[in-house]
Amino acid sequence: MNHIATAEIPKRIIRSAKRGAARKTVVDPDAPKIKTTNILLIEDSMAVANLIVTKLQEVCTAKVIHCSSLADARRVFNTEHFAFAITGLDLPDGKGEEILAALDEAEIAALVYTAKHDDEAQHRYGELQLLDYCVKDETGSLNRLIQTAVRVLGNADIKVLVVDDQRSARESLVDVLSRHNFDVLEARSGAEALTMLGVQKDVELLITDYNMPDMDGYELVQRIRASSAYTQLRIIGVTASADRRLSSLFLKAGANDFMYRPLMPEEFQCRIDSNVDTIKQIKRLRYHAERDQLTNLPNRRYFFEVVARLMREDQAQGMQSAVALLDIDFFKKVNDTYGHEAGDDTLRAIAACLQKTVARTPHMAARLGGEEFAVYLRGLHEHSAHDFCEQIRKAIEKVKIELRNGTVISVTTSIGLADIQTNEPVDNQLHAADQLLYMAKANGRNRVFSEISLMGGL
Repeated sequence: MNHIATAEIPKRIIRSAKRGAARKTVVDPDAPKIKTTNILLIEDSMAVANLIVTKLQEVCTAKVIHCSSLADARRVFNTEHFAFAITGLDLPDGKGEEILAALDEAEIAALVYTAKHDDEAQHRYGELQLLDYCVKDETGSLNRLIQTAVRVLGNADIKVLVVDDQRSARESLVDVLSRHNFDVLEARSGAEALTMLGVQKDVELLITDYNMPDMDGYELVQRIRASSAYTQLRIIGVTASADRRLSSLFLKAGANDFMYRPLMPEEFQCRIDSNVDTIKQIKRLRYHAERDQLTNLPNRRYFFEVVARLMREDQAQGMQSAVALLDIDFFKKVNDTYGHEAGDDTLRAIAACLQKTVARTPHMAARLGGEEFAVYLRGLHEHSAHDFCEQIRKAIEKVKIELRNGTVISVTTSIGLADIQTNEPVDNQLHAADQLLYMAKANGRNRVFSEISLMGGL
């Protein structure tokens, strides 16, 4: 059983952990976690404050609440929730330690932006658990401040699982990660971690101790990497062991990083930031790979991939679903009459209408190419699916598309709708919808044609 080194748990952190534990006894466990983008700015110079606010507004939508003194800041501690505070260390009514202690007592993480270097504050960087320490006269310090602020705000979208059987070691890591605005979960064993990963499928970073009683961290990593469900999960191993071979064992098993205790706070932060930057970059690349560049809807490849999975899940649950294929009527005429830019504007307008129609539903819309769109109607079939497609058709018919020359046009759509057939691939399902789309066009366009249309049910 590993025991985290005493130097790794400063008294300030122990106090925070105890306060956190006390809160858990009175807070409804089913209540949603409060995540905010509010930033508290404590700065007595209006010029500096305005500059920081301006820079932040250029890169994010955070609400910045400015206080020019520590007394003003104390008054808002209990009226607002803050992701973190940006503060100086020299205010008219407070100096370094007093300011940081007040923020710590209010459980607000601090990002220091100060006019002069404070050797003691920076030396105690780890104990104070600062998000960063920036000196105003250092080159690029303002940009670094803004980058750190944006990164911490973005951490709210990253779910982290900390696995350690030793409570004090686990809570020290949870506290640091929580201060950096991550959504943090805890597991007391490897088995519990695997169970949680099966439920919390959006965990993106796992930090695991090596020496645990039921399953060591090395085996946990091996079991995670043996499953194709966790290929995108980043894993960091930690240990208090002096065995230097463990790092290579973990990395060969599939871990992305490894650290030896006692953890150096700044090194720990840098390694976390590096792994999170990789997570965010992969998410950005995946997002753009899955999106149609013109309309921002899911593209053909992604639609096929997701619908294949949804079909398997639906059929396993006995759920009946349908797929619709949409084609803009006389789209070539729009291009020929008004130009290809008008055609692009039309496609974007129809995509936006589709996205709005399926928003807050389990359905999925995509652009397959050209003027062709598809919608997977999850849990709908026959009349219910037909009725929903009618909603889509009517919504598109009402769209007014303002072209760049000021002309306003409208278009209609023909829709082919097919119920999902068991054990048939996505290609076959779309082929059936395509046949019905052809019939919708042959019967006058601007209509929905489905299997119940063929049977005279509509």
